[in-house]
Amino acid sequence: MAEERKVVLSAKDVEVKFRVRDKYLTAIRGVSLDLYDGETFAIVGESGSGKSVFTKTFTGMLETNGMVSKGTVMFHGKDLTKLKTDKDWEGIRGAKISTIFQDPMTSLNPIRTIGSQITEVIEKHQGVSKAEAKAQAIQMMDRVGIPNAANRFDEYPFQYSGGMRQRIVIAIALACHPEILICDEPTTALDVTIQAQIISLIRDLQQELKFTTLYITHDLGVVANVANRVGVMYGGQIVEYGTVEEIFFDSRHPYTWALLSSLPQLGVKGQDLYYIAGTPPSLYNEIKGDAFAPRNEHALKIDFEQEPPYFRVSDTHYAKTWLLDPRAPKLEKPEVIRDLHQKIKLLTDEGGAFHVG
Repeated sequence: MAEERKVVLSAKDVEVKFRVRDKYLTAIRGVSLDLYDGETFAIVGESGSGKSVFTKTFTGMLETNGMVSKGTVMFHGKDLTKLKTDKDWEGIRGAKISTIFQDPMTSLNPIRTIGSQITEVIEKHQGVSKAEAKAQAIQMMDRVGIPNAANRFDEYPFQYSGGMRQRIVIAIALACHPEILICDEPTTALDVTIQAQIISLIRDLQQELKFTTLYITHDLGVVANVANRVGVMYGGQIVEYGTVEEIFFDSRHPYTWALLSSLPQLGVKGQDLYYIAGTPPSLYNEIKGDAFAPRNEHALKIDFEQEPPYFRVSDTHYAKTWLLDPRAPKLEKPEVIRDLHQKIKLLTDEGGAFHVG
């Protein structure tokens, strides 16, 4: 079980604030998360839920008007929230914890050769000679599937397709063999066929190089195909987390139900796709009760008055909803996500790429 594995990073009660026009916006509200050695953890939620902001605290990449106002992020006995300068972060960012961003067009310097952008990382973090750095860079280019890597070492980003550029971004991120790889919407800018290739490549490299992967995505289809565990984020909090099977087949938070109901793969021809009515909460204001309550057709009176605690569903599954209180009315999940096992099996049997686990 996951709990028996080594914890590689532990975030506890993390709060992140941004100063915007003389006001403070609380983007992350007391989030805790343990990452286990070798697992793939996915954080899923709508845009603006706090997914990327939370994980930026692991690499010190918050914008200059942002700060970790509470909590700790422990990594090898060091609290990463105490690191302030780029020099403080030198041995962590890129070396131990790396990030792949969603747009390879903006992740690479257009006026520098591909090879120089990989070797720079190797030289900086490993202190090897230029010749050794070049050899390692070509080896990594080959590993991520760049054909004729040695011949393409001195080419520029514009000479590569979008999918090939993203492979180079992956090569840079993995050049120093990090312990944790953060994948921030790594396939959003790519077409569907290339998306599948990149996801498969990251999975294969993880098995080969033995790192922990943290996916940030709004796409539950991606989550189903890659994750061991899932955290569902809303309004700056993780509102439910569990194994991928628990989240898909035994979810308990109404927001998780709404996300699953929105899966386009579950759409019925001739019927409108489900969507989540309303808008996410303003994080400028203090949120009272359950942040999802104004959009939740199942909301109870207490949801508007008091923030719910985490209720235990199993040793690996917790949800932050008053619906799990023994005094709450018993509700059935929406019709569209009942018998999800069977529906996903049918999709898979029909040749779809959608499967869980």
